[in-house]
Amino acid sequence: MKLTPLAMTMALALGAATSCTTAIAAPAAAKPAARKPFLWENATVYFLLTDRFNNAYIGNDLAYGRKADAAPLRGYMGGDLAGITNKINEGYFDSLGVNAIWVSPPVEQIHEGTDEGTGKSYGFHGYWAADFTAVDANLGTENDFRNFVEAAHARSIRVLLDVVMNQTGPVTETDYVWPDDWVRTGPQCTYKDAKTTIECTLVKNLPDFRTDSDTPVELPENLAAKWQREGRFEREVKELNEFFARTGYPRAPRYYLMKWHSDWVRKYGVDGFRADTVKHVEAKAWKELGIVASAAYEDWKRANPDKKHSDDKFYMTAEVFNYNIANGQAFDLGGGQTANYYQNGFNSLINFGLVYDAEKDYETLFSSYSKILHGGALEGLSVLNYLASHDYDKPFDAARKKPFESANKLLLAPGAAQIYYGDETARRLDVAEAVGDAKLRSFMNWDELAQNAQRDGYKIADVRAHWAKVGLFRQAHVAVGAGVHQQLQAKPYVFKRTYDQGALHDKVVVALDLPADKPASINLHGVFANGQKVKDYYSGKTAVVKGGSVTFGTRSAIVLIGQE
Repeated sequence: MKLTPLAMTMALALGAATSCTTAIAAPAAAKPAARKPFLWENATVYFLLTDRFNNAYIGNDLAYGRKADAAPLRGYMGGDLAGITNKINEGYFDSLGVNAIWVSPPVEQIHEGTDEGTGKSYGFHGYWAADFTAVDANLGTENDFRNFVEAAHARSIRVLLDVVMNQTGPVTETDYVWPDDWVRTGPQCTYKDAKTTIECTLVKNLPDFRTDSDTPVELPENLAAKWQREGRFEREVKELNEFFARTGYPRAPRYYLMKWHSDWVRKYGVDGFRADTVKHVEAKAWKELGIVASAAYEDWKRANPDKKHSDDKFYMTAEVFNYNIANGQAFDLGGGQTANYYQNGFNSLINFGLVYDAEKDYETLFSSYSKILHGGALEGLSVLNYLASHDYDKPFDAARKKPFESANKLLLAPGAAQIYYGDETARRLDVAEAVGDAKLRSFMNWDELAQNAQRDGYKIADVRAHWAKVGLFRQAHVAVGAGVHQQLQAKPYVFKRTYDQGALHDKVVVALDLPADKPASINLHGVFANGQKVKDYYSGKTAVVKGGSVTFGTRSAIVLIGQE
């Protein structure tokens, strides 16, 4: 039986609902027929908080004696690494055109909860590390992480690991503070200049690593004792000794962290890092991390030739809070001081600007981004665009009134695109009972997708289908995110994107805001020649160009044109 796009969406949703209560992975969907050209500049990155995405094993929902006593949406909710793997194997990400998954830090978090002024919170998000060398038991095991990466790679999906160099987890009655030569516990950051942004704590009771120090330090006694109890002290120390002997780095805090972060690359084949709180760490430290991680990536590829899925270089993207594409390469730290993170290890920076730029019309948005990325300050570089995230409290369309427009503006904007889990299913970002950033972090709304819930004049499955169609078009054509933009006509709005570098050549034409009451004829303005067969990736129909135009016979407000 051939399923319609809506039926396929519903089938995936029903699979999601059943996998939340079973540890058995759903039957694997058919893999993509062939690998498509991949460029990080055109990547579609799916960002998820592991604990909030999909629950495969209910037995690990509360590890280390954690309790279900947190404030609303501030405790563990059960999502795990096996849950992500199940969704990969079901084909959920393939059906969206996703070719990279950014996963929240899987490292072991502090065991207790703490109140930062918004109610008791636990480290479900991954940014309160206690041990950078272990998988948090709430999320699974080392084998679960390996299965996740290998399942992604089997479908040519890259894995971005979220890494933290800035802070440890808060101190609690059961979670220790790291030694004074490892961390500072004050003052709090005031953001007046580089010093008051870097040599400080983000908030009260969030110890800050002394990443500026070159002074050798010993292993924290509590961490060493933990490794002893777990029977891996000798192995961990041996590996540390080999790392410092090989690199010649001093045993300063930041180099321990680099070793521990790069181990996830060398051991599992992680393809890149999303670096957290970048502006709160010295720029040179990130460049050093990039060198160490890149070496680990090459080591993994040499050791695993049968598992290597590409010859890509290691990739790093930066979360520099409030960076805007309009800033170009220079980020203002205050006090007349700037930092260039592109020149310190990063291939791209996360663009906080799209949240605001999405309020503009299509052409103003698309043309301005293209000019910066092609011939402007970011020539040869890239940004990772987003409309919603886990910690920026002003997302575009928090109430999800405009999910179709959101898809168009995110997935068709020049640059790489970051889907925040649930963007494609209109997961609400304004949960009433939660406070602060917890509003952004509800569990994935699989139930609404399975039930095809209706609100605000649309159905959830229709939203999901729209994101999938635009996402698959983007995946099939690198010109969408990495190409040069040019408007072809204003009304109805039609533009082209062209990519011509090396042996890779691609071009597309997109029409938006078409009248949906009759089939539209699209003037291609010479992009495709008469007699050429082209495809509308939105309807799936093909047609031959005649008289400089093409008609697919569909009544749709959007047409996505390219060659197969």
